Order: sequence, then structure tokens, then C-alpha cells
Amino acid sequence: MLGLSTRAEEMSTSSTSPYISPIPSPRSPNSPVSPGRCVKVKKNPFSNPDMPGYVGFANLPNQIHRKSVKRGFEFTLMVVGESGLGKSTLINTLFLTDLYPDRVVASAQENIEKTVKIDVSTVEIEERGVKVRLTVVDTPGYGDAIDNTDCFQSIIQYINDQFERYLQDESGLNRRHIVDNRVHCCFYFINPAGHGLKPLDIQFMKQLHNKVNIVPVLAKADTLTKQEVAKLKRKVLDEIEENGIHIYPLPDCDTDEEEDYKEQVRQLKEAVPFAVVGSTTVLDVGGKKVRGRQYPWGVIEVENPSHCDFIKLRCLLGTHMQDLTEVTQDVHYENYRSERLAKGGGAPISTSTTNTVAANNNAQPNGNALSSSKLINSSSSIGPEKDRMAIELEEKEAQIRKMQEMMARMQAQLQDKK
Repeated sequence: MLGLSTRAEEMSTSSTSPYISPIPSPRSPNSPVSPGRCVKVKKNPFSNPDMPGYVGFANLPNQIHRKSVKRGFEFTLMVVGESGLGKSTLINTLFLTDLYPDRVVASAQENIEKTVKIDVSTVEIEERGVKVRLTVVDTPGYGDAIDNTDCFQSIIQYINDQFERYLQDESGLNRRHIVDNRVHCCFYFINPAGHGLKPLDIQFMKQLHNKVNIVPVLAKADTLTKQEVAKLKRKVLDEIEENGIHIYPLPDCDTDEEEDYKEQVRQLKEAVPFAVVGSTTVLDVGGKKVRGRQYPWGVIEVENPSHCDFIKLRCLLGTHMQDLTEVTQDVHYENYRSERLAKGGGAPISTSTTNTVAANNNAQPNGNALSSSKLINSSSSIGPEKDRMAIELEEKEAQIRKMQEMMARMQAQLQDKK
């Protein structure tokens, strides 16, 4: 018995010896994984172990973000002001692109004979995977004539035409792929040598403030000292208030917003009207590449907030572009739409569409078509509102008939296959 116990002790001692490796035993499927091995564990994508009561509503913003990024965004910016105020240079500086590569400076004789025209440029800009279809509307010739009476009528007509085009697209059949060319923002450039607003500036902004978001801009702020800039800003704001002009109001921050964002919005409100300097020239200042203008006494840095308000104006577009679009949709476009409906109906219907509907009625005389024709005949004596309702009813009936024809063709095809 003593020999057996001693043999057992020797065997137990040899099994734990550092010089003899133990025999590995086969691991069963349910045995735990040794810490030395790296095994990739599949994660269940349909469970959230961190939050047992998680349903998934908090994922809605991510869904909207993915859809919006995939669809892209559209934004239209209009720049209005006298020639020589640096409108084109500022736009190129804002968006880091050359929107006017073929621009030719007109001579004095050509400026005398030239009238206000609309110059539209469109460019696709992508930043961090977000695509924006930017449309810039320039107005060369504005304020250059001796008699500038009603020189802004073509500008107002262009804005109304874009509203009318959007209204027609909304009233059409294909409403999913509407191209939004409405003007969402207007940079109005004020001459720094004018000692305030000119009568043309006041008259134009009065005609335009109910149609587009106006952002006043003091052009070529490097021609003024800081005291002169502050004085001119106060004077421009006083004249805007005296004449009842409504410029774009920056929305107030909610109480739960971050303090940094509140401070940013406060500084943007204080900077209106924005005193800006534009330049696409890159200069070397103290070993640092900056965009600015070289003068005998120094360099004006475009992106330095102590030199001008360019970076604040760019921040306005970056942080409030969606709000500018929403104000255009909810306020300016709705005002135009209500005026159009009050004057006699929705979007005008082309003659070809009316003839097609009439031909369908004649080809398929049924009860619905007969009732719609009776409505049209009776509406001519009632008023434009009834006429509009009858035309819309006729359009809806034409769509229903087209869908019925498609269903009949599909049923016939199924019968043929059988």
C-alpha cells in the first residue's frame, strides 16, 4: 500500500512539472473557449443587449439622414447689387469654386446700353459625402443705368416664374421628382460709399421681402475702418426698420440647445448686415497660407473674424441652410400659392392637356364623364373657383380612367398566358 501511494504521488508531481506538457484533451462543442484563442463571435443585429426595453424609434433620425444624403439637397442663392461690389468674387470665395470662368468685364459703352439680365449658374458640390446642387442667380446690370426706375422688375419676374413652375409641378402627375429652383436666399449688396441705403435699395427690398429671404451685405468692407463699419451697420438697420423692410430673421435658440450654439447665433444676429471682403488669392502670412488681399500696410485675411464678417456669413449658410429652405416653403411660397388660388385657381393647365381630357370624354362616354361635363358647363356661370374645381375633378377622372385601362391590359395579358 505504501508503494502504491508513493507511485501515485510521483505521477501527480510529474503531471504538474514545467518540463512535461500535459496531453491536450479534445474540446467538446459546449466547453468554454480557452483565453489564448481568438474566436469571432457573431453579433445579433436584431437585438440590443444594452437596452432591454429598446423598440427602435430612436433610429428614425438615422433613417431620415440616410435618405436625405442619398437624395441630395438643392439650394438657390441670388446675389443682387451694383456692378463692381465684388459679388462674383464673394461667391467664388464662399464655395471655393469658379462659377464664372468665362466672365468678361464689359466696357463703359456696353454698360450704358445694357439692361438687367438674369445669369444662372449651377454646380454640384460634395462635402463629406453630402451632395448639394447649388444654383447661383446673378443680376448683372442692376443699378448701373442713369434711370433705374423699375429696373428690378425682371428679378421679381424671375422669382415669380420659379414659384409658378414649382406650383405647376406640384399640380402635375409626377410629384416625386420635382426640381426645386425657387430662390431660397438673396444676398443684397450695399455700396459702402453710399452712406446708408439708396432709394433704389429701399424700393427693391420693399418689393422683394415678401418673396425671398433677404440677407443684407456690406460690400468691400476693407475700404472702411472699424468705426465706420459699425456706424454704417447701425444706419442701415435703422433705415430698414423705418421703411418696414423684413429681412431674414435668424431663429431663436431653444432652451435645451448647447451654449456654444447659442453664442454662435447671438454673434450672427449682432453681425447683420454682414461686412464682408472676398478674395480667392492665397497669400503667405507668417508661414501660414491664408486667403486675403495684400496692401502696402498689411494683409486683410478673409477668414479672420477680426478683419471682416466673411466667416460669419459662411456660417449662416452652413448652419441655417435648411431653415432658409423651410421659410421659403412655409412662408414665401405659401403666400404666392394663396394669392394664385385667390386670383382664380391653381396652376394653369395647357391646351394639350385640356384637349386630351376632352378626347377621352368623347371616346368613353360614361356617367362620370357626363357629370364632369355638366359641372364644367354650369361652372362657367358660377365663378372661377367652381371652374377650377371642375377642371381638377376632370383631371382626377382622367387619371382613374388611365389606371382602369392599365388594369384591363394586365388582366388581358394574364388571360393570354393561361
